[in-house]
Amino acid sequence: MKRFLITLVLLSTLFSIGAQPNDTLQLPQLKMDTADRPFRVYTFDIKEQIAPPVWRTTQKAFEKAYAEKADLMLIQMNTYGGMVDAADSIRTKILNARIPVYVFIDNNAASAGALISIACDSIYMIAGANIGAATVVDQTGEVVPDKFQSYMRSMMRSTAEAKGRDPMIAQAMVDPSIYVAGISDSGKVLTFTTSEAIKFGFAEGKASSIEEVLKLAGHENYEIIPHKLSGTDKIINMLIHPAVSGILIMIIIGGLYFEIQTPGIGFPLAASVLAALLYFAPLYLEGMASNWEVLIFVLGVILLLVEIFAIPGFGVAGITGITLIVAGLSFAMVDTIGDSPFSMDFIALAKSFFIVIIAVFSSVLLSLYLSQRIFSTNQFGHLALDTVQNKSEGFTTANQEYTSMIGKNGRTFSILRPSGKVIIDDEMYDATAVSGYINADTDVVVLSYQTGQLIVRKV
Repeated sequence: MKRFLITLVLLSTLFSIGAQPNDTLQLPQLKMDTADRPFRVYTFDIKEQIAPPVWRTTQKAFEKAYAEKADLMLIQMNTYGGMVDAADSIRTKILNARIPVYVFIDNNAASAGALISIACDSIYMIAGANIGAATVVDQTGEVVPDKFQSYMRSMMRSTAEAKGRDPMIAQAMVDPSIYVAGISDSGKVLTFTTSEAIKFGFAEGKASSIEEVLKLAGHENYEIIPHKLSGTDKIINMLIHPAVSGILIMIIIGGLYFEIQTPGIGFPLAASVLAALLYFAPLYLEGMASNWEVLIFVLGVILLLVEIFAIPGFGVAGITGITLIVAGLSFAMVDTIGDSPFSMDFIALAKSFFIVIIAVFSSVLLSLYLSQRIFSTNQFGHLALDTVQNKSEGFTTANQEYTSMIGKNGRTFSILRPSGKVIIDDEMYDATAVSGYINADTDVVVLSYQTGQLIVRKV
């Protein structure tokens, strides 16, 4: 029994000795990580209209911030707003961030900018800055119907609630009818100045620089890591901008139109193909355009060309082709928000659809105008024959041999569908049936002569 007790004491002592060094080693390591390493602050700017390029920059910035093991994301903002769908994507990214996100408003955070700012953990503003005025308007500045305002109110309210800010104040930035005692009772859309935002708990403080923001937040030993765009990023951001996308769509449609109007394959088709590549490639690389969207666009182009060149008239194939082209271009501009390929933001899809429709109609009208101007002017050289060779002046393509064939009988050498070959007086001539098809080895009579062709009919 005594030996057992002694053994138990020894084992207990060994375990306590074995555990103690691990604890003592871990604590100094934790202190080194927090005390000796500078507090890493990753920064990027939102100083333009909120649109897909800004959303792409935000995604890249967060990816690099996580890769750099940053402790804080800081956004420097100065924007009058922009597209609601892009702002909603940025808002969601900030709400789901793995690190705290601050925003420094160095002038304006209006409309979509206000939504993004409210999603941040802390808001700091420069003297003279403003935040608010988040009413949804169209491209002409007119207020859109209430169903869109309701969606924006809901986003502002839920975002404010998620960050502990007054949801009624957030709603008042969208809807002038929202009454908040002592704050918004004038029937106007709410916009805060810097001092008002601090007073009513929407901003944490006033600062004149990023360094002052970090000082107010209690950070002394820090390292600022600015976000830098590569050359490729800048090109992609430019190409996915809605205005540039609209221009590329116009080139795609215009190129197809001019290619149809001219024989053979030439520059218009090359321009159309290049514009299509510049349109789809950046969207595909960013994960916005999927394989099926590119496929239905290509299928639409094929159906349209088949309708024009192979099928007489204009019917189902042509209409289906146009529908698929518009659908492919529209869906490619919208990012999916779920597992299903059709899980998309309706507002964003409606906007992309209108961009495509406007670009298509503008391209068709401009193509019609340019085709008339180009081929009727000599400013770009003689692209078309600008003189008339009248028969009364002695100009004619007919010769005596062909005109002498009128009224003669012959036989078809090949099938006339409606053009082919005929034999008259043991000589072969090009001929066209006046109507329908004429089988080979069939008697025919020459009715007339036009542009190097004998016009014949079956006897």
